[in-house]
Amino acid sequence: MALTKNFSKCKKLHALRAEFAWKNHQNDPQTIDIFIGTKLDSDVGWFAWGVNPGKIPQMVGTRALIGIKHPNGSLTINTYKVTGGTKLGCRLLPSEIDVKVRHMSPLYLDQNGYFAISATLVLPLAYNVSRLNHVWQVGYAVAGTVPKMHQRTLQNFASTATIDLTSARGRSVSRVGIHRRDMRMIHGILNILGWGTLLPIGVIIARYFNRYPLPSKRWFAFHVFCQTTGYMLGTAGWGIGLWLGSTSTNYHFPTHRLLAIFIFTFTTVQVLALRFRPIKLDEYRTYWNMYHHFLGYGLLAVIITNIFQGIKILKPDNSWKWAYTGLLGLLASTALAFEISTWIKFNRRDKSGKGTKTQSLPSQGSGETPLRTQAK
Repeated sequence: MALTKNFSKCKKLHALRAEFAWKNHQNDPQTIDIFIGTKLDSDVGWFAWGVNPGKIPQMVGTRALIGIKHPNGSLTINTYKVTGGTKLGCRLLPSEIDVKVRHMSPLYLDQNGYFAISATLVLPLAYNVSRLNHVWQVGYAVAGTVPKMHQRTLQNFASTATIDLTSARGRSVSRVGIHRRDMRMIHGILNILGWGTLLPIGVIIARYFNRYPLPSKRWFAFHVFCQTTGYMLGTAGWGIGLWLGSTSTNYHFPTHRLLAIFIFTFTTVQVLALRFRPIKLDEYRTYWNMYHHFLGYGLLAVIITNIFQGIKILKPDNSWKWAYTGLLGLLASTALAFEISTWIKFNRRDKSGKGTKTQSLPSQGSGETPLRTQAK
């Protein structure tokens, strides 16, 4: 049925890689043909779509169509009414709903694992088609006609929206969900730019522009600029992340949160070095340099880990993951090239110092006096 109908409107939904198409009947705006699907990442599972007559789009109260792919490959579809008990773990059984459903049909494409459901709905007047709350969901465990609980990921909890089915492109009506999605994107961008980009650049400047291989008198100023700017951007992103976590009632990501708090705490300690680091002649300056460097390198490892953790939580398209991987590759290649150049120049200088004894290469970016030599 779904493949023979022409749908005049379609929309790529923001969660679970779902795509939604629909067609309003000209003589009756409350009668709508729908087709919605996504890729099913398992041989067994279920896909659901439904409408909610309440004030907000949410799971509880949704009148749903749920298509199930059984272990033997067969497909079934039924209507369900999602109640508060479902959220507490009660079995979700097929039931009658107050929406008339015609031509209900599941569809599964073996070549790409695409699972979809299609139907014609006759909505009661209580459902405003220009402001319709709809919910979609994917799960990977079933027991007969009973769909089991879906995964507890951000994508699963964000799969709701309020849509205008009379508009050409399905304009989103409610700004609440859109605002939260925008804030998540801003949170990710600020953290990637601040913690994940500017801080590593600052480390590269401190290590390779102090003495070897490209000594610059302004290295410290550039180092401070990158570190403080990255710190401010990262802190702003961290603050947004705390707000998103504290206002969430459905999902929590404790590992991501704890790593973020660790990063903020110890990058603050690193930045405070501008004010509290020992003077050059202080006997503890060498030990402080060692601590400052090792803490900085350790923070970079934690930052990179947490950024990929955040990308995994958001699950945007793969361009985010590959873009940041490419950025890290560029920074790592730059650092490797500088490191090789540093040791080549140092070894050449060591061999050319025929009448001198060259001391060991000092720690890069330490702020100490230039390399010294002494006569034999």
